[in-house]
Amino acid sequence: MKLRESLKYYMIQHSIEAGCDEAGRGCLAGPVFAAAVILPADFNCVNLNDSKQLGQRQRYELRQIIEEKATSFSVDSCSPQEIDELNILWASVEAMHKALAGLSIAPDHIIVDGNRFRSYKDIKHSCVVKGDSLYQSIAAASILAKTYRDDYMKNLHDSFPEYDWANNKGYPTKKHREAIKKYGATDYHRKSFNLFERQLELIF
Repeated sequence: MKLRESLKYYMIQHSIEAGCDEAGRGCLAGPVFAAAVILPADFNCVNLNDSKQLGQRQRYELRQIIEEKATSFSVDSCSPQEIDELNILWASVEAMHKALAGLSIAPDHIIVDGNRFRSYKDIKHSCVVKGDSLYQSIAAASILAKTYRDDYMKNLHDSFPEYDWANNKGYPTKKHREAIKKYGATDYHRKSFNLFERQLELIF
């Protein structure tokens, strides 16, 4: 099958290139997850795309392919407490650094979804706005970060069913906001975020 034209194999030819992306920046609860993925030069998956453009079943099917075929991949996270300490942007970057540290192969170049990053071990990096819809490795990272975070929030739901995390994954849905007003915040909520409805209307 032919690879869709919008997804490129790499930014720098003949390099070991790691794609990075995160999931959960806009949530009120739970960690922010990040993934780093190095794909082989001959990797070709026609359905690979930005995780936000895929259904849940597609994401999990692609996750299996990515994990089987990737040269190396790693997924890590920053806790709500780290988010409160660092702020969500730099906690997202820190989660990416953790994921990069977990790779079994050191990349020559890092490509990151978005426009902000901090250098990792003096390895050259490039920020790419909407990179998860442009590069295979970033799209793969977006899928791993999203599915691992979804799994985490589904498991957490069993202990806190009133917040409906199995369905909203920590995002500020009406049911989630109402539960915060009724039951208060948990240790899994980001205390630096405005958690209540009147405040949420100003920022979301």
